[in-house]
Amino acid sequence: MSTTQFGKEGWTPERIKNLNGKTFVITGTTSGIGFEAARILLSKGAKVVMLNRNPKKAADTTETLKQELGNDISVSNIQMDLSIQASVKKAAEKILKTIPQIDALICNAAIAQVPKQTLTVDGWESQMGTNYFGNFTLQALLFPLIKKSKGRIVTVGSMGYDMGIKAIKFDDLNWDIDYKPNDAYSQSKLAQIMTIYELQNRLKASDKTDVKAYACHPGSSKTNLINTSGGFMMKLIFNIMKLFPIVQSAEKGAYPQLMCATEANLDQEYFYGPTGKRNWTGPVGAHHIEPHAKDKVAMKKLWDLSEKETGITWNI
Repeated sequence: MSTTQFGKEGWTPERIKNLNGKTFVITGTTSGIGFEAARILLSKGAKVVMLNRNPKKAADTTETLKQELGNDISVSNIQMDLSIQASVKKAAEKILKTIPQIDALICNAAIAQVPKQTLTVDGWESQMGTNYFGNFTLQALLFPLIKKSKGRIVTVGSMGYDMGIKAIKFDDLNWDIDYKPNDAYSQSKLAQIMTIYELQNRLKASDKTDVKAYACHPGSSKTNLINTSGGFMMKLIFNIMKLFPIVQSAEKGAYPQLMCATEANLDQEYFYGPTGKRNWTGPVGAHHIEPHAKDKVAMKKLWDLSEKETGITWNI
């Protein structure tokens, strides 16, 4: 077994201290690792604000959490569809009006392996529009409150960043030519990760070091991600994979984002997730990230393009 900076067992939620007075905003909590992250934070006394697109599922999730943890937990939901910019802006506006602090924004929600090219209402390829542009806008709009709170931004990426074309297709972001589900997904997750490291650079340059930004991934975990948006073959393959030890529980998949949201003195430069074979499972800690995810020229170009595409300018 590998050894991380947290020992042979790696990081676990036992390291989280009492979170009374802390507020966490999490996207995509009705199942999988998002649900587990919310449950664990609430169990430690935190206030959790969930962002989900389906109000019925969110209400059921709230009820489930209260049944397990008690009616006194502080959990609420704001409706938001990450694929629709207007919905993201509306949710961010409500958060800024009703929530006094954000100790960590955890960008967990995603779609994956969409079988055919699909465009969002804003005109972007669906995986890029949801996983990347949706998060870019949400993070930018909530940044003033995060800055005021001296909080954190945590992006839940994927090892998929290194399993596709390993570049941003600036000349064809929407994959109008030769669309491939995995390559489009890979690009969206690479873009998410790149923006975190570009944000780190901009925070350092502006001396806004009270805000911290982290990139992590859940490894290979038992979630509904592929079942929600993937094609038939991808669903079949992943559901077979779930039967073997190369896939871990959703709870363990939540550990990297929880670590990045709560662990003191955590170095922002690393990429965090399972440290076992292929980084699919194993003890949670820092591990290597490939150089293309920190390409400074591409990172800056992507940031500038994103501000133009979304019409959102970060106030750093």
